[in-house]
Amino acid sequence: MMEQRVIISKHLQTEIATAISECEHDKIFVLTDETTHEKCWPVLAKQFGLRNAYVITIQSTDSHKDLTSLSHVWKELGDHGATRHSLLINLGGGMVTDLGGFAASTFKRGIDFINIPTTLLAMVDASVGGKTGINFNGLKNEIGVFNNARFVILDTEFLRTLDDKNIRSGYAEMLKHGLISDEKHWAELLNFDLSRPDLKQLQTMLAYSVNVKKHIVKKDPHEKDIRKALNLGHTFGHAFEAFSLDTPNKEPLLHGYAVAFGLICELYLSSVLTGFPTDKMRQTVQFIRENYGSFDFSCDDYDRLIELMHHDKKNTGATINFTLLAGIGNIRINQTASDELIKEALDFFREG
Repeated sequence: MMEQRVIISKHLQTEIATAISECEHDKIFVLTDETTHEKCWPVLAKQFGLRNAYVITIQSTDSHKDLTSLSHVWKELGDHGATRHSLLINLGGGMVTDLGGFAASTFKRGIDFINIPTTLLAMVDASVGGKTGINFNGLKNEIGVFNNARFVILDTEFLRTLDDKNIRSGYAEMLKHGLISDEKHWAELLNFDLSRPDLKQLQTMLAYSVNVKKHIVKKDPHEKDIRKALNLGHTFGHAFEAFSLDTPNKEPLLHGYAVAFGLICELYLSSVLTGFPTDKMRQTVQFIRENYGSFDFSCDDYDRLIELMHHDKKNTGATINFTLLAGIGNIRINQTASDELIKEALDFFREG
């Protein structure tokens, strides 16, 4: 897998021009969703290198990260003369970078692509690490491939277009990176004021967070070993997210909120199974409860949540796999828990 360059932006137009010039191309296509076409594309539209780019727009939200949207992108590329030497620029959140990366990776067996993430979640998580894909058959990211963007350009100025909930959603992945890295970064994250985010400070923290992920991905690009550290919070989190999507009259959870709630449950398992310090668990859980609220489900839903966990791609056979911690930065991959203990963790979540 080709190594990608991650650029923490200081002058967006110059950096985009440089990235485009280093990708040999005959035509340029830009993928946006309805939101980023309105709020973010005008920032780039007047740039000289993009004046003749063809813009493909898909519907917003993760519910449209599906075969219908993917097919639309493929058809637009084909209908407007894309070749194996064309370039796709994905301008948007994680839905756009995931789907656009998969479209680019499979169209004519693969064309170059550049990710310009516009949400905090996409900057810290979806745009780095080579994971691309779509949701399928009611399951998150069920179909996809590993393939790096040639460049990822991160500019926190795009975050001015985000609402509070989407800032918090992305920050949950940063909190996860703090937990799997070191106590200093973890403490800095817990002390950041999410109600009045300082974008300059956030950019510095983002750069550190992205480096945590880059370091892990470089060691294990295809998630055979230590890359599983990045799954902390995600076994419960993906189950919560899927449950919210397929339960009538329930508001869909943003991915980062689901991960934050998953962290509560998996830190509880960590304290029971791998000796994670109780005081650090409670500090982290308190921060999550104060900044993310809660998620409503009952004990009657436990079996359904466990069933959803069984569909997680990290599993081997019938066993549910967790990434847990013995301490901040002390990672324990391939951990298992009984259904009884999983239900205990769900009890702990609901008791907060």
